[in-house]
Amino acid sequence: MTDETPTTAARPSDRSPYEDQYGFSRAVVAGDFVLVSGCTALDDSDAAAEGDPYEQALAAFRTALGALDHYGLTAADVVRTRMYLTHVRDRDEVGRAHKELFDEVRPATTMVVVQGLTDSRMMVEVEVEAHRPGLARTLEGTPQ
Repeated sequence: MTDETPTTAARPSDRSPYEDQYGFSRAVVAGDFVLVSGCTALDDSDAAAEGDPYEQALAAFRTALGALDHYGLTAADVVRTRMYLTHVRDRDEVGRAHKELFDEVRPATTMVVVQGLTDSRMMVEVEVEAHRPGLARTLEGTPQ
């Protein structure tokens, strides 16, 4: 690259109690992409909608979309989602939450069943990637 503008910038969030503990950021800008770390229904160590995969998925996606909002992006900018479920029986409820938020967008999507998540109260974790042409240029010189 010829310019001196960084192509990657991270913005820590205050939503996850683990960001400082484990050394990660809720979202990272990489060029015209925003990559959002795994999100659950955990907010400041409190489990939202414990036992309800649909509500947990909605809460997790809202956290991810909130990270995108910091950069002026919305669900319409989402190009990929990933959903990690702790039980296959929850696929329809988590899928329903995904459809509610992304039906018009239709991002590339992966849904997998995992043995467990780091907090046993969580039934679903989601990741989101968004893209907006020219995003890097609009963020130049803006504090992340």
